[in-house]
Amino acid sequence: MAEILKVSSSQMEYVLEYSTRMILSGKVIAFPTDTFYGLGADPFNLAAVTEIFRIKQRSSDRPIPLLVASLDQASDLVADPPQLFFTLAKKFWPGPLTLVVPASRLIPLKITANTGWVGLRWPRSPLAEALITALGRPLTGTSANLSERPACATAGEVEEQIGACLPLILDGGSTAGQRPSTVLELRGDRARILRPGGITESELEDYLA
Repeated sequence: MAEILKVSSSQMEYVLEYSTRMILSGKVIAFPTDTFYGLGADPFNLAAVTEIFRIKQRSSDRPIPLLVASLDQASDLVADPPQLFFTLAKKFWPGPLTLVVPASRLIPLKITANTGWVGLRWPRSPLAEALITALGRPLTGTSANLSERPACATAGEVEEQIGACLPLILDGGSTAGQRPSTVLELRGDRARILRPGGITESELEDYLA
């Protein structure tokens, strides 16, 4: 069963040190974001990425999104980012918008499910941002649940679904989001919604194909 570690401001330094050490050793942990709990692993460690698919019982033909903590960090992960990428990121990040873009050569093909495309998001979550900053690299951000099961808004829900497969769940309380991130695919100067979510279609209408 997973160790459940309560997150508090007084323990933040310990939480970050403990969590990053675990992630950098190839483990997969669960942590809260601004939408739901996510599965955090080093995206450059293929064994850890494989473990995410096993934990979620997820088919390997489905890409894994990545979380970042700055626009500079995100832009390094995009191959020839279009201007629209920067426009949308500056307007809606941090927040519940995932931008699907051509992946740079830094990103393993396994993350993209061999598509060459990757979903990037900067979450509005102090804990997630601090974790990514402490790691010094992006973090996987797929939801911490079994495939085809509801996303989890509490550490208890994560434990119930996949706790037996995890070494650590960071308990940051209930997440604020009631909807997942909106997933937006960018092709040149136009975009299309792949999944509706926290950013509404009306907010994006000026950018949609």
